[in-house]
Amino acid sequence: MTYRPAARLADIEPFHVVELLTRARQLEAEGRDIIHMEVGEPDFPTPEPIARAAVAAINQGRTLYTQALGLPELRAAISVFYRERYGVAVPASRIAITNGASGALNLAFAALANPGDEWLLADPGYPCNRHILRTYEGTPVALPVGPESNFQPTAAQVDAAWIERTSGLLVASPANPTGTLLTGEEIAALAEVCRRRQGHFMVDEIYHGLTYETDAPTACAAGDDIWVINSFSKYFQMTGWRLGWMVIPEAYVRDVEKLAQNLVLCPSTPAQHAALAAFEPETIALLEERRAEFRRRRDFLAPRLEAIGFRITARPEGAFYLYCDCSQLTDDSFSLARDLLEKSGVAATPGLDFGSNAPEKHIRFAYTTGVERLAEATERLARYFGR
Repeated sequence: MTYRPAARLADIEPFHVVELLTRARQLEAEGRDIIHMEVGEPDFPTPEPIARAAVAAINQGRTLYTQALGLPELRAAISVFYRERYGVAVPASRIAITNGASGALNLAFAALANPGDEWLLADPGYPCNRHILRTYEGTPVALPVGPESNFQPTAAQVDAAWIERTSGLLVASPANPTGTLLTGEEIAALAEVCRRRQGHFMVDEIYHGLTYETDAPTACAAGDDIWVINSFSKYFQMTGWRLGWMVIPEAYVRDVEKLAQNLVLCPSTPAQHAALAAFEPETIALLEERRAEFRRRRDFLAPRLEAIGFRITARPEGAFYLYCDCSQLTDDSFSLARDLLEKSGVAATPGLDFGSNAPEKHIRFAYTTGVERLAEATERLARYFGR
């Protein structure tokens, strides 16, 4: 057999943090103690009410296909969630349940991307976004962002970068890897640029709920022509259940439905029944306790990393990451990440995963482990650097 992969694969880079995790697991299998600060996954178990709902659904035989856009009851529950949490009316008919936020992005780009269409994406940013876009023959265009704009694109920057081939803009708030937020006014300004340019606007809100000084505003409040991606993975702590949702502009609902029917049939039925319990008061109360714990971890970890020599140039207001400037400690964050893993047993993610905007100067630490382990991690880092 002749090896002839699709040409697009040349543009799809490996997800370096996953490869780093693989090495970390190998070291653990050899008996090494590894402190995991690399993967963006809550360390808490899925809340018990959600797990109970899944077991009940399975025991009751609720395991057949659902509609391609998801259980009507779950779409309705998310609609109520938007009204109660954000004060925004989002009809259930515009909500699609998806196979995680990644599934939502696949459907969205399958519906929107034409060969050669350019999309503007923040750099640094979540790497899979640009690779999913490329898979559907779109062309990602990096918008370099830094501390001066809170690691978020500005309306003026987007307007200046927009050319004839530009089709749309994708932003994230809270952002990965930086944890920074867009204000409601900033979202509205970005939406207005996209409308004036007759382009699409997509907002990744998968870390909504995990904010610490203020609640993040939803882009749904800025217009019904905005694509909004969300997930049950982060705030609701259902990573392995692979369930998310998408708010779709009305004109595209049927297009997304046709794609879902053909590409995925439907999301996991037991996971959807489980997610119905995600909005119950008992579940929300537990999730809010865990949000407070994430804040405690952030406030514990940040000053200790800074004391070692890492610089946090934009205060993270959401998610569970510290994106650190490590240029005072190394000129190669990728080599540093590998060295920290091998020599100190601390796993962190190098900037290489997040784009081409000074990746060698940055490294991401996830505070997805307890304070005691974070304390041990910073002690190991201090020893490594002789501090």
